[in-house]
Order: sequence, then structure tokens, then C-alpha cells
Amino acid sequence: MAKRQLNRRQNWRIEKIQGERAARAAKRESSAVEALEGGDLGPEQHGLVIAHFGVQVEVEARDGELAGQVFRCYLRANLPALVTGDQVVWRAGNQGIGVIVAQLPRNTELCRPDSRGQLKPVAANVDMIVIVFAPLPEPHANLIDRYLVAAEHAGIKPLLLLNKFDLIDDHNAPALNALLAVYRTLGYPVLEVSAHHGNGMEQLQAQLDGRISVFVGQSGVGKSSLVNSLLPDVETRVGPLSELSGQGTHTTTTARLFHFPGGGELIDSPGIREFGLGHVSRADVEAGFIEFNDLLGTCRFRDCKHDREPGCALLKALEDGRVQQQRMNSYRSIIASLPENGY
Repeated sequence: MAKRQLNRRQNWRIEKIQGERAARAAKRESSAVEALEGGDLGPEQHGLVIAHFGVQVEVEARDGELAGQVFRCYLRANLPALVTGDQVVWRAGNQGIGVIVAQLPRNTELCRPDSRGQLKPVAANVDMIVIVFAPLPEPHANLIDRYLVAAEHAGIKPLLLLNKFDLIDDHNAPALNALLAVYRTLGYPVLEVSAHHGNGMEQLQAQLDGRISVFVGQSGVGKSSLVNSLLPDVETRVGPLSELSGQGTHTTTTARLFHFPGGGELIDSPGIREFGLGHVSRADVEAGFIEFNDLLGTCRFRDCKHDREPGCALLKALEDGRVQQQRMNSYRSIIASLPENGY
């Protein structure tokens, strides 16, 4: 069944109702913070945001006697929106409740535009983006390339992870092997694992140890199964593929941070089928295609769009096989999706 389109008035009404609800929630939150701060709060200390729930976040204490304990915290009204992975200063109250009083600077942040085009952080202080895909649902190079552009833009190391490799058969093997060959040729680290059977999980754990990593990828690729295999005590919920669409069903509803026994953290993010790049420029996209690095600026025309212009270095590299058609298709698709084509 086709998804019903809403008219402008319906969209306006939905946004109005959501805005009113948000205002009421903010008012309740402000009253709760005032009540807490009017009571007996503990001293300021450092904490780590490990999950986000609407107007509240879960903070893990990092200092002193409370270290390792988790508190549900409110935010002071003057603070920006926080995300999983944020380092904060907070004060403990009674019965596992606290107040966040400051946000510490982020080393990195992974962002994407929301449904209204507004830039929204997804996770903070991440060292590595693990781009998860699988034989089913069918992987799309364009989505993988969008993640790679986002990783390059954020200055975060990417790792490409093919999960469910036990589902590779004679039918899907040629396309999958061709897809992986492109990224291996470019020098991207690629791992093939099966969370269900355990194959390759030791190599994955070695990549994750000592880093703060985030799992990203469309729904149904097995991110929650990977978390369960890596951290069996967590028991995150696993969902099946939709019988109608062949797409995954959402099982993770909020980004949550988990600790590895040997050091390092993992952020499991909600599955997304699209990754908008409306917040980046054409130059940012081009920088995300690492095989373009030595070619950019060598075209005959300074304003070359790498389409049909004579003397285009990228088109020549495409003809010579130094740039793969798959990657050029992704590049053109991403550029076409940018506001005013990236200018």
C-alpha cells in the first residue's frame, strides 16, 4: 500500500500539535528541575550520556563513589540538545534522579538532517562508524557511500561490516563480491561476519576494543543481533524483516551506549533507511569520495560539474577504470539531492 501524502494544512496541524506537546513537556521539565535544585543536590561531577529519552537522558556517573551508577537526569533550560556519547557535568539528587548543569565540548559528532531538514546530532565523541549491511535486505551502494561521506565530513574512521554472510548464495554472491571489491580496492577496512553463527566476531571485537564506535545501517541488517553477540548480557530486541517490503523493522528506538569488558564503548543507533546529507556542501561530498582526491582541481574548467564537460579529470578516470561506475553513480545521486545541488 502506498504511503499516504499529507497536505500542507495537515502537516501544519501536526507540527502545531507536536510543538504544543513539546512546550508542555518543557514546562513540566522546568518545574521538575526547579524542584530538584530547590532540594539537596550533590556536588558537580562528570558523567557520560548513555541513552536519550525525550526530555530526559540517562547519565552514567564517572567520578567517586557513584562511578558506574546510572541516573535519569533532567537538563537545565539553557543547555543544547544532548545525544548519546556526550560528556557532561551533572549533580545527583534523590532516588536516582539528577540534573545536568553543563555539556563538555565534543571531539566529534555524527549528524544528519531530520524530516524537516534541520540538522540533528545522532551521537557524540565517536571514534569509528561501523557501517552494517547484509545480503538481505539488499545493500545499496548509495546508502553506504552516504555514510562514508558523513564519516569523512565528521573526521570519524569508517569500518564496513557485512553481517549475515552465511546468507550469501549463488544468486547474490556476484553482486556482493563486486560491491565489496570496490571498497577493498579503495582501502576501506571490510569485515564479513555472522552474528548468528559467530563467524568473524573475534576480528570485529578486536576492531572495536579501545574505541567508541557507533553502528549505523538500514533496519533489518542485524545490528541488534551483533550487539547481542558482542554483549550477551545486553539482550537487545531483534526484529524480523517485513514480509511485505523485504525491509527491516525497527527494533532499536533510541541510541544507547554499551561498555565492552576489555575497554571501549559501542553506540547502537536506531536503524535508518535514508541518510540525508543536506548539511554538507559539494566540496564536502567530493572530499568523501577519496578516489577523487588527486583528480579534483585538474579538470579543464574550474567550475566543472563532472558531467559531460570536455577535459573532465573524473570522466577520464572513469573511462580508464580508476573511478568505478558504481561510485560515480553514487556521487551524482548525492550531489543531485543537495539543496541547489551543493552550491
